[in-house]
Amino acid sequence: MYLKRVSISVFASCGIAVSTVMAQTTPININGTFPQLAIVADHQPNRSEIGIGALMPWANRLWAVTYVAHLAESGGGSGLFEIDENMHLKKRPESVNGTYANRMIHAPSNQLIIGPHAIDMQGNVRTFPQIGDHRLTATMEHLTNPKEMVYFLTMEGLLFEANVNTLAVKLVSNLLEEPQLGLRKGIRPHFKGGYTAHGRVVVANNTLEESDYIGKTHDGLLAEWDGKTWTVLDRSQWLDVTGRKNLSEVIFATGNDPASIILKAFVNGKWKTYRLPKATHTQDNTVTTEWPRIREVESERFMMNVGGLFYELPPMAYGGNVWGIKPICQHLRIIGDYCSWRGLLVIAGDQTTPVWDKNLYVGQPQSNFWFGKTDDLWHFGGKPAGWGGPWLRQSVKANEPSDPYLMTGFDKKVVHLSQQSASEVDMRIEVDFVGDGSWMLYKTIPVAANGYVHHEFPDGFSAQWVRVSASKPCLATAYFNYN
Repeated sequence: MYLKRVSISVFASCGIAVSTVMAQTTPININGTFPQLAIVADHQPNRSEIGIGALMPWANRLWAVTYVAHLAESGGGSGLFEIDENMHLKKRPESVNGTYANRMIHAPSNQLIIGPHAIDMQGNVRTFPQIGDHRLTATMEHLTNPKEMVYFLTMEGLLFEANVNTLAVKLVSNLLEEPQLGLRKGIRPHFKGGYTAHGRVVVANNTLEESDYIGKTHDGLLAEWDGKTWTVLDRSQWLDVTGRKNLSEVIFATGNDPASIILKAFVNGKWKTYRLPKATHTQDNTVTTEWPRIREVESERFMMNVGGLFYELPPMAYGGNVWGIKPICQHLRIIGDYCSWRGLLVIAGDQTTPVWDKNLYVGQPQSNFWFGKTDDLWHFGGKPAGWGGPWLRQSVKANEPSDPYLMTGFDKKVVHLSQQSASEVDMRIEVDFVGDGSWMLYKTIPVAANGYVHHEFPDGFSAQWVRVSASKPCLATAYFNYN
């Protein structure tokens, strides 16, 4: 779809009027969206979805791979795409119809690994022949041979190693069958993120069903592997893992449980846990949590998309503490990936999803990109707001502080406190207003036996982090609403 600019010059020669029409095609730009760049799936054999799973600037183009719901069960139209500086979209002939959300630069060989493809610096595309029919969700550096090998993680929990030169692929581990991980048979696996650093591969599984929410099962997973042994770090729903090879070399992992968003950081040889608000519950389920990511969008600056909120996230840690996290905006978009390209922030979407006509009010599957500036995000969605807390009906020990919960960057604040025990419990609220782990007492609030109380913070009050502790063992809730 193009808009035609027409200029007409009228000349007179020998008494005859001559009109010269010069037409120039210009892409239509509607608030950062170019309709002609939409990626549209076929109607048949099944109307599924066609989300854009990964983006990467490389070889003077913007590359994108798409994902359908379930490979052979979905229609065509998906694959590998490139966009040039004139906003022209081209589907590559090497395209594979599949479910892909992985991307990584393999620096030793100067190749972009995206989906099942390896792309050199001239834009030549090769395809790993053995993994195109797997739902690829992460590509990671190899532990022992990083010059020639990478790891691929699939949504089903298969871990492959692949040679980036020969394209040979070998199965290394089936995580569903690893006894050290103890995953329950019959779960619906949804492995999404993976990252290698500090001699470990860290992977995330975002399985979360109603049985997980009410505490009957625990099918999510954050785990690490040293090449020999798997270690379980947490059994909540985990979404993404990433990091940077300098600036403290922190590994970040994002997760979700009924209480709040979880942020884990590997700092100074150990994992630390922080908690953040949620702005929506529409992304809580296994299949609706489509690809929350942490990406670098400006030089040496991360941006984190999780729980319906965008956050600034400094990639470094000082004194063993992660600090400077700040909310940008809330939104309801399903965002497969985002990156910087030619001075723009590019966001990949998943706009409409019939999923085999389970939703009869959605038609042909299609998705598009959004182009803008990072600063536009402050007006992209709603003002930052959210809810959550460190405790939700949790058994707590006496005088043991909760995880730090983010407080800065939000407006009106209230905390709801309840406890179930036979006697009164004092709830101690502490704040870290600097963000460096310096905790100060804000207020001690008594909560009656099996009681409830709420506290409204004064207008303008804020701190970087807040935490709660109870004077006695009890079943406690400490839940914050920011609006």
